[in-house]
Amino acid sequence: YRCPEQAAVRAGRVGLVLGARLLDRVGKGIRGAPRDALVADVTPPAARGAAYGLRQSLDTVGAFSGPLLAVLIMTATGDDIRLVFWLAVPFAAIAVAILAIAVREPERGTAATRKPPLNWYLVRELGRPVWGIVAVGLVFTLARFSEAFLLLRGISVGLEPRWIPLLIVVMNVVYALTSYPAGRLSDRVGRYGLLTCGLLALIAADVILALADSAVYVGAGVALWGLHMGLSQGLLASLVADTSAAELRGTAFGLFNLVSGLGVLMASLMAGLLWDQFGAPTVFWTGAGLTTAVVVGFTALRPTPTD
Repeated sequence: YRCPEQAAVRAGRVGLVLGARLLDRVGKGIRGAPRDALVADVTPPAARGAAYGLRQSLDTVGAFSGPLLAVLIMTATGDDIRLVFWLAVPFAAIAVAILAIAVREPERGTAATRKPPLNWYLVRELGRPVWGIVAVGLVFTLARFSEAFLLLRGISVGLEPRWIPLLIVVMNVVYALTSYPAGRLSDRVGRYGLLTCGLLALIAADVILALADSAVYVGAGVALWGLHMGLSQGLLASLVADTSAAELRGTAFGLFNLVSGLGVLMASLMAGLLWDQFGAPTVFWTGAGLTTAVVVGFTALRPTPTD
């Protein structure tokens, strides 16, 4: 920079962006567990798979339609990224309004019978079935690292930077299209068989991405990755609801999200180290090996859902 003042302005802008991102992630962490617990509260047990599949599908639709809309707005306005964020504000306000006006939380009983909030001792009362699902969620995430490595794989085979975001679009389209049908099917045939199919899809994705030498193969691997997500994420949420007592569902979902987040962090750190030391194929071969081990041990980790 030409002068310290310019550097200070630049640093201030970066700080604002990082602060906004931090607030966004804090908001996601706060809303995730209560949202999933509320879905369980207002959904009949026989339709939980469909409910979580629909929730996951709609969430994923927003995950790819939002960025695509942002790209279109920036293209039409000469890369006015500030306008993109201003236009996003009303949608957030609409979500809050819907929550305040249209969503009703089931009555939990009198205040005297409710458990106190933020009591870490409640974790001890969750029971073995919930801890079993938490263990399943952990091994799932340890076998699946961050989707950022899918983008890096596209770059490594020569995909032009302008097309890299399409990989995430492909993954999320498959994810959105499969989440609801998978959830609805799980209400009829059970959750664990479909979860196993999701793991097999992840193994296939890892193998294709390890062998990929062109954008076509990377795209196929990314699509299978999305299939894995569609066959697993909503179903895992359903299992948390199935195995937890009504008064402890928020705690159960919070614990599940905490452990799963730590698992993704550890898996991504491992993937980054392997990528730097041995290259991209090793990362995906390792992922395939870990997922195979999960499939082999999956039956032993199956808890028995409570009524």
